[in-house]
Amino acid sequence: MAPPTTVLLPTTTESPVIEELAAQLDGADELLVICDHETDPAAEYAPRFRNTRVVVAGDPSGCSGKAHAIATGMEEASHDRVVWTDDDFHHPPGWLDAFHEAYETHGPVSELYFFEGTGPLSTLLEPIYAIGGTLGTYADDRAWGGAVMFERDDLDWGSFCRDLRRTVSDDGLLSEYLDTTSLKRVRRVEIGGNYRETLERHVRWMQIVRRHDPLDVVVLGAVTTLLAALCLVVPVFAGPGVTLLAAGVYAYVGVRRWTFLLAYPAILVQVPLLVYALSRDTFEWAGRRYRWHSKFDVEIVS
Repeated sequence: MAPPTTVLLPTTTESPVIEELAAQLDGADELLVICDHETDPAAEYAPRFRNTRVVVAGDPSGCSGKAHAIATGMEEASHDRVVWTDDDFHHPPGWLDAFHEAYETHGPVSELYFFEGTGPLSTLLEPIYAIGGTLGTYADDRAWGGAVMFERDDLDWGSFCRDLRRTVSDDGLLSEYLDTTSLKRVRRVEIGGNYRETLERHVRWMQIVRRHDPLDVVVLGAVTTLLAALCLVVPVFAGPGVTLLAAGVYAYVGVRRWTFLLAYPAILVQVPLLVYALSRDTFEWAGRRYRWHSKFDVEIVS
């Protein structure tokens, strides 16, 4: 039987995920819905469900809103076993039980994401996110903050919470503190927005890689540039090659979408986008603009 568990869900909205998770709680389990302010819709909606408590984190200072929310939830957690999750994908019945079973076998575990584009640019970049993001996360056993389970003794809890309050990426930092096993259970997360919103998201993701895995930025830049050059010089071979690569990744993670066909133009676009993302000194996330000077030096610009 699984031990009492605290589930952390940062959200400000009346998300249906609150009800999905509350229905899976057992006994002394608790769901902490972490919002920014008492006036957020989630603050009124969440208490309707059993074993669910609202935690008002307030505005961040010196870190991202997401990192601040997670740190606040960690400090409020009543139990040693903790789950982080997000409100942007479906949590089917039995999701939490399956996580417990995986933990008993592997220790700290994390699921995988697959970002489905819903806007023109986010759709174009979908094969890049599948290859470098989904497959890369699985291969490196990196934690994904959207679905991860661990226990208090699995990491230095106090130091981790302190560092969360002076950085941007919650799961980027978690991967440095915690050894996880990535499960080949893929959660499909829709990402969209207009061109500007997609660019801001892309900048943030590239900056996370830069701050937490600087060598990966070098490797990513070199591989992407090489592939793009091949696509331009020998398109008759490179075009089908990168398309087949994307198709293989999609098949391996169990996703059926036509967007693997966009791998060729996505590779070409990724080179200038990578330069753009690394040259930017600010980015916007969830209504706040940040300037990330170094891993533990974050300025909230507006």
